[in-house]
Amino acid sequence: METQRIIDFPHENMDKRPRKRPRLTWDMPPLVPPPPKVLPTIYCGHEFANGAVPNYACSSIYYKGVPHNGCPPWRPDDKDGHYVFAIGENLSPRYRILSKMGEGTFGKVLECLDNEKKEIVAIKIVRSLHKYREAAMIEIDVLQKLARHDIGATRCVQIRNWFDYRNHICIVFEKLGPSLYDFLRKNSYRSFPIDLVREFGRQLLESVAFMHDLRLIHTDLKPENILLVSPEYVKVPDYKCLSRSTKDGSYFKNLPKSSAIKLIDFGSTTFEHQDHSYVVSTRHYRAPEVILGLGWNYPCDLWSIGCILVELCSGDALFQTHENLEHLAMMERVLGPLPQHMIVRADNRAEKYFKRGAQLDWPESATSRQSMRAVWKLPRLQNLIMRHVDHSAGDLIDLLQGLLRYDPAERLKAREALRHPFFTRDLRRVVEDA
Repeated sequence: METQRIIDFPHENMDKRPRKRPRLTWDMPPLVPPPPKVLPTIYCGHEFANGAVPNYACSSIYYKGVPHNGCPPWRPDDKDGHYVFAIGENLSPRYRILSKMGEGTFGKVLECLDNEKKEIVAIKIVRSLHKYREAAMIEIDVLQKLARHDIGATRCVQIRNWFDYRNHICIVFEKLGPSLYDFLRKNSYRSFPIDLVREFGRQLLESVAFMHDLRLIHTDLKPENILLVSPEYVKVPDYKCLSRSTKDGSYFKNLPKSSAIKLIDFGSTTFEHQDHSYVVSTRHYRAPEVILGLGWNYPCDLWSIGCILVELCSGDALFQTHENLEHLAMMERVLGPLPQHMIVRADNRAEKYFKRGAQLDWPESATSRQSMRAVWKLPRLQNLIMRHVDHSAGDLIDLLQGLLRYDPAERLKAREALRHPFFTRDLRRVVEDA
């Protein structure tokens, strides 16, 4: 049977919101492959099963005694170091490629059949460039640590295996559902109900608290990196659309059948003792201390969670911006003025955003009228939440004010946030009703 070649799309303009490519399996039923041939199993890397981590590895699947016909012919990588593949061929004798799930700066994610365990998995194929290979090995180290401590495997995506194939580090994961961002996209960016946001927020904070206890900082929390465990969903009436004319079918929106989520993408995760790079986090979820060059630590994750919760409630990113001055102006518009003690400590790369070292140089230094309008149209945080949330709005606003405090020393910690009334009041009500 002729195989279908995957065609790469050009990289999008970097000024646009950086988003991972849509997970293709979200738009179609899972592919059911024909029964696979039984092929010799080659363990290339470290296998994870029931917490056991064998200490064997191999650098290549090509060694004496292994048949070569289980793998496709060798072909060069593309100009950016991405692995070039075709649907239906093998990725080592053990894994058969079923579909492309996503793509990022790191490489590609493929849906594959594990010929040995007869299960569908997701395999992250890292670009063959040295810096990405090094980052992948650090990610594997983080994933190993998480796997050893995540009892019940409920917080973070589980690594199944890893191997080095044709100069590409390949990391094998359990197959999960769509990301929260993909779910929003599929719903035309309609927001989630507040009770579902509460469940997402509780699990997200529990996962981050778990990571912080292990002295790990995720540094890239965003809706793309939060996956639903199950792809199943139901259609429900969208009462906000019933009062106005809409296209056929848009009177309904999708809701996940299960609220269970897991964190993914630990390629930027940093151990507390490691040197911290100057810039971390995807732009829209980047904390003010990072932009001002004041150094960062665990609190940068909590700022990101605050931004994520607003996005899940509203359907839109809180700070839809592309450069630092506009970003800081948006923060002041939504949250009030930056504290003076942070402004005066801003490093020499950030001090240009302030006039006389005391006040944000806005709108005088705005790059365009469009940028000025983007800032002026933003409401205060309280008004933004009241637009989209009916019950629990007061508790949510108070929680967000704690997560989005400018000073990282004053920002809520993950376990403190879990004790907030936004989460506990609902639990008390359930107990009282029982």
